[in-house]
Amino acid sequence: MKKPAPAYETAELRKFGEILRGRRSIELFLQTPVPRQLVHEAIEAASWAPNHHVTEPWMFHLLGRRSIDACLELVRELVTAKKDAAAADFKVKNWAAKPGWMVVSCRKSDDALLQREDHAACAAAIQNFMLYLWKAGVGSKWTTGDITRERRFFDILGLDADAADVVGLIWYGYPKLTPTQQRKTVGDILVELP
Repeated sequence: MKKPAPAYETAELRKFGEILRGRRSIELFLQTPVPRQLVHEAIEAASWAPNHHVTEPWMFHLLGRRSIDACLELVRELVTAKKDAAAADFKVKNWAAKPGWMVVSCRKSDDALLQREDHAACAAAIQNFMLYLWKAGVGSKWTTGDITRERRFFDILGLDADAADVVGLIWYGYPKLTPTQQRKTVGDILVELP
């Protein structure tokens, strides 16, 4: 006689696990626009991330064409200075093909522990945002590259670099290609203590 499945094993839970395991960082996007309402819903879902003392330290910045163009010019300047014009042209072309741009910032605190907790909360919010979009068939990539620490990037966002940190720049859109990936097993990453 077959044993019944444990109560926690449901089709809904397995499907949720598939969504979590299936999400990938997307490099290549179709140019099909993502509905603005879907992005707003993903931001709302993101705002339910755990945050110690309900500080809600995040701010979401949805970039429009003018802001994106300013970012492209800034990245051109940064890469040209660090490498050369050819590398800058390549990077700008790559970034210009990213259809949706979202930046998540975190309010700064003089309290080091609160700052650490708030940054972690913003990271959880970004994950919520990306998973919500993934469930809707929209891929994303979270980057924390040089531009996210550049004071002129903060100026483009209208952010005071002394009052906020950028936790990530998230590109999003419908995937042109979804990579495959393997992860370590639970046995490789779990330490069970007595």
